Amino acid sequence: PQALAAGLPHLNPADPAAKALGYTDDAAKLTAAKEPTYKKGDDCANCALFQSAQASGGYGPCAAFPGKDVHEKGWCRAHSPKT
Repeated sequence: PQALAAGLPHLNPADPAAKALGYTDDAAKLTAAKEPTYKKGDDCANCALFQSAQASGGYGPCAAFPGKDVHEKGWCRAHSPKT
C-alpha cells in the first residue's frame, strides 16, 4: 500500500504573505485592539477559504495562501465565515 502524501508546508507567520494579512497560527492570542476585524471565535476552521476536506493533523490548505497549509486554530484578515 502507498503512503499518503505529506501535506503542504506550514505557513510561517513571518512569511511576507502571512504578515500582509496579519496571519497568526493561534487566534486565541488575538484581541480586537490588535486586530479590529477579529471576532472572538473566528479561526481558520470556520473560514470559507479553509479547505477542511484536505486538512490533516490540525493543518489544511487555504485559498488565501496557495501552496501552504494553515493551522485550523489560526486567523488572518481574509477570514470569511462559512455560511
